Amino acid sequence: MFKIGIIDKIHQDGISLLKNNPKFECELVEDLSKENLISKLPTFDGITLRRGKIDSEILEKCKKLKVISRHGVGYDNVDTNFLKKNNISLLITGTTASASPAEHIMFMMLNIAKEKNFYDQSVRNGEFGMVMHVEHKTFELLDKKILIIGFGRIGRKLIKKCLGFEMQVYVYDPFVDKKTIESLGGKKIDNLENGLKEVDIVSLTVPLNSETKNMINLEKMKIMKKTSIIINISRGGIVNEKDLNEALNNGIIYGAGLDVFEEEPPSDSSPLLKNKKVLLSPHAATFTKECLSDMAVQTAQNIIDFFENKIKQSMIVKL
Repeated sequence: MFKIGIIDKIHQDGISLLKNNPKFECELVEDLSKENLISKLPTFDGITLRRGKIDSEILEKCKKLKVISRHGVGYDNVDTNFLKKNNISLLITGTTASASPAEHIMFMMLNIAKEKNFYDQSVRNGEFGMVMHVEHKTFELLDKKILIIGFGRIGRKLIKKCLGFEMQVYVYDPFVDKKTIESLGGKKIDNLENGLKEVDIVSLTVPLNSETKNMINLEKMKIMKKTSIIINISRGGIVNEKDLNEALNNGIIYGAGLDVFEEEPPSDSSPLLKNKKVLLSPHAATFTKECLSDMAVQTAQNIIDFFENKIKQSMIVKL
């Protein structure tokens, strides 16, 4: 029997899948402090991981650990160098978590474009007719140009939705060929700066690494249109938050939507929390009942498949 640690609670569908399998014994670990993880993790043969940081100080205590199954596709909260050196496998939910994030990007775009909060409050505050006498900043998505940075599963879901709104879609992803992008209705952009100059909306769906950290900084924002907006649901740190706040306050760009932050939760002192030009959500792009269930089930199934030597190569991160 293999002992599995469920690090941070996942949907019950995933927990039940493991608990109902006689080959596995499961324990839920909700205290994500380093001290508790150092205490608990050495007893496990495998773990599922949602939130929580698993660094080398923790991993070096885990002599039994053979596999980490991520609840999602990002893995910047795991010391991958240690995993590689110690032959510990890292798995991701490779076929889930794309529809809900793509919808969340559209949700953010539409909320910013249509000034949802302003209209909602106008009715609630008894100012129904006031909207007839103000300058409207709302705009249509029709014919607007969007640059999708990162054309993986989420980007390919997003392009269909953007085309449904009759938008013009540009794609920046050095790892995806022109033919693939064009077959899905997009136009490949080889130079990021050229793309940023041309579009109205920038959507980021890339992993956080040394190449993407601060990918969108003040210098990049200054070449964008003053009417443009930035949407980031991928990872905090890809958009420089200090630069973004400055760009919004000085009219360098029009607006932004952030689902992710450099520090999560963001500090109370973060100026973005008070900036009315940015729409915020709490790293919740996958928080739909369908997506949370699917991700939990695949996270658990990956553990089962790994120990039964049935794991698909598409679920394994090449370290």
